[in-house]
Amino acid sequence: MIAVPLISKFITYLEVERNFSVHTIRSYTADLSQFCQFLCASQTAGAAAAELNSEKLPPVDQIEAGALQETLPAVTAVEVRSYLAMMRNSNYSKATVARKLATLRSFYKYLSRMGDVTASPVTAVRTPRQDKRLPKCLDVSQIEALLAAPDTSTLLGARDRAILETIYSGGLRISELVGLNLEDLDEFAEALRIRGKGKKERLAPLGSHAVASIEAYMAKRNGKFRGANRGPIFINKSGGRLSERSIRRKLDTYLQVAGIPIHISPHTLRHSFATHMLNAGADLRSVQEMLGHESLSTTQIYTHLTTTRIKEVYDKAHPMAQGKS
Repeated sequence: MIAVPLISKFITYLEVERNFSVHTIRSYTADLSQFCQFLCASQTAGAAAAELNSEKLPPVDQIEAGALQETLPAVTAVEVRSYLAMMRNSNYSKATVARKLATLRSFYKYLSRMGDVTASPVTAVRTPRQDKRLPKCLDVSQIEALLAAPDTSTLLGARDRAILETIYSGGLRISELVGLNLEDLDEFAEALRIRGKGKKERLAPLGSHAVASIEAYMAKRNGKFRGANRGPIFINKSGGRLSERSIRRKLDTYLQVAGIPIHISPHTLRHSFATHMLNAGADLRSVQEMLGHESLSTTQIYTHLTTTRIKEVYDKAHPMAQGKS
């Protein structure tokens, strides 16, 4: 991170007061570092600033942090729009541009509240319209094939089956899964205590199949590692907490074993959980709570994936639907 006091103060605020995750903090830091790189490059580029792209930005270690302490509060809407142009020149996706602009909005909103700027230069800049993309979703037969892919006769296979079952059963984010500890599991109530975004806690239901898979994994694990009754639920070969990257690699392997010809991420299992719940008649508010979404509008994206199910219900129930006499 570039050692600019204004940025350091903002990042500390996100960590301490907002309780943002390590992953989110890393994204904010990278976005603000790039904006600083852009400011330095645009000042030296002059008339050629309109042709800047990410490849022409100076390395972070070559930036004079002291000057940025005065430059950042003086940024104008014109410079923010120039930054957007640089991202377009770099062929960034609309989602990436929107995220980076959101970082700047949060940063300058914070500076304004602290009295470091009189007004945010981002206020007058509109976020580019986003393409509506529906999340990928596996059908039930593909989920069943994926869950059956690990070899549960081995310790690691039993662990991987439990991981897949837990993500799908509880609709967990991968970061929430790797952060699970044994004390978060309530086997009798078939539930998990989840620490989600912003370290907000919620209870996630856990189906009997997932509970059984975790119990089968723990039965194999207890004889292999010391202290197996405390600490993280899912561990690597060395007994340490399993990483998100390891789970993604494992998922790619099991997709091939299951014969599923599409590339998905662990988050697709969360999407599948929500879609299948709604298809089976769960109400939107309940699914919102289970996913840990703050806004119902975030959950509503899954309703677009359930239109086939809705049409089937309509055709079956409505007296004037096609095929009714």
